[in-house]
Amino acid sequence: MSIQIYNTLSKRKEEFKPLEPGKVKMYVCGPTVYNLIHIGNARPMIVFDTVRRYMEYKGYEVNYVSNFTDVDDKIIKKANEEGVEPSVISERYIAECKKDMEGMNIKPATKNPKATEEIGGMLDMIRTLIDKGHAYPAADGTVYFRTRSFKDYGKLSHKNLDDLQGGNRSLLVSGEDQKEDPLDFVLWKPKKEGEPYWDSCWCQGRPGWHIECSVMSKRYLGEEIDIHAGGEDLIFPHHENEIAQSEAANDKPFARYWMHNAFLNIDNRKMSKSLGNFFTVREISEKYDLQVLRFFMLSAHYRSPLNFSADLMEAAKNGYERIVTSVDNLKFLLEKAADAEKSEEEKQLVTEAQGFETKFDEAMDDDFNTADALAAIFELVKFVNSNAKADSSKAFLEALKQEIVTLSDICGLIVDKKAEMLDSDIEALIEERQAARKAKNFARADEIRDELLAKGIVLEDTREGVKWKRA
Repeated sequence: MSIQIYNTLSKRKEEFKPLEPGKVKMYVCGPTVYNLIHIGNARPMIVFDTVRRYMEYKGYEVNYVSNFTDVDDKIIKKANEEGVEPSVISERYIAECKKDMEGMNIKPATKNPKATEEIGGMLDMIRTLIDKGHAYPAADGTVYFRTRSFKDYGKLSHKNLDDLQGGNRSLLVSGEDQKEDPLDFVLWKPKKEGEPYWDSCWCQGRPGWHIECSVMSKRYLGEEIDIHAGGEDLIFPHHENEIAQSEAANDKPFARYWMHNAFLNIDNRKMSKSLGNFFTVREISEKYDLQVLRFFMLSAHYRSPLNFSADLMEAAKNGYERIVTSVDNLKFLLEKAADAEKSEEEKQLVTEAQGFETKFDEAMDDDFNTADALAAIFELVKFVNSNAKADSSKAFLEALKQEIVTLSDICGLIVDKKAEMLDSDIEALIEERQAARKAKNFARADEIRDELLAKGIVLEDTREGVKWKRA
């Protein structure tokens, strides 16, 4: 089956057909770096990283570009508060963002362009738009995009220009009297005291937000791209304005497929600092492995609103640990397994296990339905737990382990955890407990169990021997 993508532009699922066979050009709007990223930022990062991973699993070469907005009012405000240059703030939080992304197992982008490094390209595109009659400079040096000059304006958000006239605050900026039309938006704006600025032929100033992504996408992916993605809050005006600028400047369709993830709510309410329900990824990492956050984000379809709560995070933790435990069991059995080829019965069971991979693929082919894909992994885990035995061949156990690890990896879930080394004194205690049990000294065996528990080591007695895990 081919990959079907829900395209915000057409409001329907479409078969994915790349511009260039075997290649995918993908642009994802990144964060504005003035603080630690919050869990709302994490959702598109995780969702579209998973889309990229699945595309790569399907054999595509993915050129994945995601920007950092490193010049912005919020960055400038924070820099002024701290008495430092804005670049100090942006570089600090780019570094922190990358730490969090690593914790969530997000693959590094092919390119992470920064807005401040692309000013030359922005000035060039603005000049092109002026020359083509799509933009105009005002008396104070502000350059506006002539919105009505782009006849398809509103095609992404499915908004009518006349309905927007004068009504939408997100399009309105200071200096309304300079505009030819209230709907025109800023491409370049004059500097204010204490702000970073760049020279242009119109004034010393800095770019508007929308032009940044148009230019960075064009530079690193070309004039036409396959997929443009981001949160649904970006559809209007940001992505709508990107389309207008890019297509007016380049005279080509900008992106074939527009993908948007739905909002994240906290305990059924919109996340906001004033409500006290604002969580950074860093705060979550103090309580949970960030793999749990990733699992949680993928437990719903990306176009469905997702509700974040303590209960749902606990459920995600349990779900993730089920997969990790299954892989750990396989590793335990592998250590003791006979180095033999698969029996006929085992070959049949491996074929059966591959059926879950087919289910997984069908779910992901249907607009990247990660909720159903995870359900297929759970079915596989249940199957493995029922069929992996102490007398199973090494080849069989390896095949099962590979199956779980491969599918989990497509979701960006690390389930083959590196073995943790126990301190020698803890190893000695486990051995002593084994000896005490053999000698039927159960009181001492229980003492040791309690002692280990106090050290955060949980023991589990199984038919195959003693297993341990950290509490």
